[in-house]
Amino acid sequence: MEARDILIRPLITERTTQLMADGKYTFVVAKKANKIEIAKAVAKIFNVKVVDVTTVNVTGKKKRVGRFTGKRPDYKKAVVKLAAGESIEFFTA
Repeated sequence: MEARDILIRPLITERTTQLMADGKYTFVVAKKANKIEIAKAVAKIFNVKVVDVTTVNVTGKKKRVGRFTGKRPDYKKAVVKLAAGESIEFFTA
């Protein structure tokens, strides 16, 4: 798998923006990717030093619209901790 195939998108929420102050960045990643592949992909794409990777398999919620039921997709989330002084810019000014 290539680096661009492993990292699908950054996950930007209120909680993850608070984690960015601590040097932790959250990404939605490929389900088959492991921690070592995720660390290498982040280091290659953003040119930063990765200290730690934590992964979570998130189960999609069941949702209803009227009488129709459905399910949000399952995905894998990775929280990547960078070395002190390193950062990733998601928003350009």
